[in-house]
Amino acid sequence: MNENGVETPYFAHETAIIDPGAKIGPRTRIWHWVHVGANAEIGADCSLGQNVFVGRARIGNNVKIQNNVSIYDAVELEDGVFCGPSMVFTNVINPRSHIVRKDEYQPTLVRRGATIGANAVIVCGHSIGTFAMIGAGAVVTRNVPDFALVAGNPARQIGWVCQCGVRLRPENGDATCKACGWVYEFAAGCCRPVKQTQSLV
Repeated sequence: MNENGVETPYFAHETAIIDPGAKIGPRTRIWHWVHVGANAEIGADCSLGQNVFVGRARIGNNVKIQNNVSIYDAVELEDGVFCGPSMVFTNVINPRSHIVRKDEYQPTLVRRGATIGANAVIVCGHSIGTFAMIGAGAVVTRNVPDFALVAGNPARQIGWVCQCGVRLRPENGDATCKACGWVYEFAAGCCRPVKQTQSLV
């Protein structure tokens, strides 16, 4: 039930603020002191941790947003994205308190299954690839390829990860994940899943 006694398909803690007009999918869980803006679109089976803010943003299904994260205007999170505690999205390259730049927001796209570590910063105008992994505290200032592992300030690619999150060790142009058995091919700086063998665990 919401504050007006209307049954909703999602759960919202009594301290959460859900502005009229927000679209929220079934089975999504919205926890303490979260604020969801009127133009937010949130999919099914999501979890929004304590003190999360969602503005004019699109969030897919099964997205997990940990405590103290703000999803500002022009940010899109595809299905299965994980945002670690206190990570940061920006939406303007050159903010000034005395200049309004709402017409200069630059979009940020986080593709399916990507993970962003705690306290990482994603500078606006970039995309994070499918199943990429951003290390804790990284500052992302460029596009991140699919399945890439990046870390540091500014963030640099230091390897590749499987869609299950285990680091890949390429040899002779391919790699097999020791945890789940997925086989990947590497060519021209790209990583591509090919097939899943029987689990090696």
